[in-house]
Amino acid sequence: MDKYDVVIIGGGSAGLAAALEINKNTKSKILLLERDAELGGILLQCIHNGFGLKVFKEELTGPEYAERFVDELNEKGIEYKLNSMVIKLHPDKRIEYVNVEEGFVTIQAKAVILTMGCYERSSGSIGIPGNRPSGVMTAGTAQKYLNIDGYLVGKNVFILGSGDIGLIMARRLVLEGANVLGVAEVLPFSGGLKRNIVQCLDDYDIPLYLSHTVTEIIGKNKIEKIILSEVKDFVPIPGTEKEFIVDALLLSIGLIPENGLSEDCGIILDPKTKGAIVNESYQTNIDGIFACGNVLHVHDLVDFVTEESRRAGESVAKYLKNQLQSVEKRISILPGTGVGYIVPQQLNLKNIEHKVQLFLRVKKEYKDVSFVVKYGDTIIKTFKKKHLAPAEMESIKLDTSLFDIPVTNQSITIEVISWKNN
Repeated sequence: MDKYDVVIIGGGSAGLAAALEINKNTKSKILLLERDAELGGILLQCIHNGFGLKVFKEELTGPEYAERFVDELNEKGIEYKLNSMVIKLHPDKRIEYVNVEEGFVTIQAKAVILTMGCYERSSGSIGIPGNRPSGVMTAGTAQKYLNIDGYLVGKNVFILGSGDIGLIMARRLVLEGANVLGVAEVLPFSGGLKRNIVQCLDDYDIPLYLSHTVTEIIGKNKIEKIILSEVKDFVPIPGTEKEFIVDALLLSIGLIPENGLSEDCGIILDPKTKGAIVNESYQTNIDGIFACGNVLHVHDLVDFVTEESRRAGESVAKYLKNQLQSVEKRISILPGTGVGYIVPQQLNLKNIEHKVQLFLRVKKEYKDVSFVVKYGDTIIKTFKKKHLAPAEMESIKLDTSLFDIPVTNQSITIEVISWKNN
């Protein structure tokens, strides 16, 4: 059985960044396993620009962004295997994978990083009434058909869900000659970044129907029409139906971290993020198994994935050098009023040099509010915010000196409070 210091499962932006950071900080034997034929993950089909502004201080397309990391990986001589599907991860960090050249292989690692990314919700997860004709697909699938395979999925297209992939595909389809009839969002606010609403919808006069959803799909073999209805509290309002003649319906209704391997291994998942519960070092409840990127929680920008994965890679390097302290008692981090989730969910202050960075999303849109941070029952920090939205991930940094106070309840709570209340 081959043995490695670190095995990274997933060769997208998170896996690449983590591998390079470990290589930078140690002389470890690293193996990166990727199930597809190329490294880069979802970046390879994202041919639009807007990547790299934070990491490289310049605007790149998805393939260009990935190429920077792949080139460096090859330059450093870090080992990777393509077309290699991991089928089992054991708590003792044994990994079983298969590929055509080697067949079934078992390897042993001292540390494992999970970077499997996420997958799209499908039509089955929302149960749209009507038939199941061809022409109904996720926005990411349509993106691959168009950008990789060169196939235009439809001439008259409607998009359900205002996630960023759906918004970007609305613009992309128009540029390729399709007629995008509209984008519908069941919530009263968009699920995508504000800049994508402006650049992908407003600039191309594509209507956005907030508080609307598709209530029927019509068509026997091929989709012919959809019925769009206004909703209140997620319930369609009778008499508000609108009919659209379409030959494609794209679904941009959310992403879910891909954690089948994690669950089978016994890793505890956060019911809100659907990713692993991790500590300040991005380590899961199983010693030596770490997680970062979209398999941990869905990010807005690939630059954020890269930055997080670099931090995870640095933590793994410390783990291999026995520089991470393990303690049974950790500070729990809990979402309070208005906060959907927080990552990481646990802290060991002994592993934090000066500051800890927390990432969080709010449940709805807010204006003129503050994040209020409580340690036990004591307010230790507030952060004023002019605007908050669920589509935009927020981050706050806390100095470890803030925790030098006696508390009976060792937990951190972060909540959203209006300025007039604090």
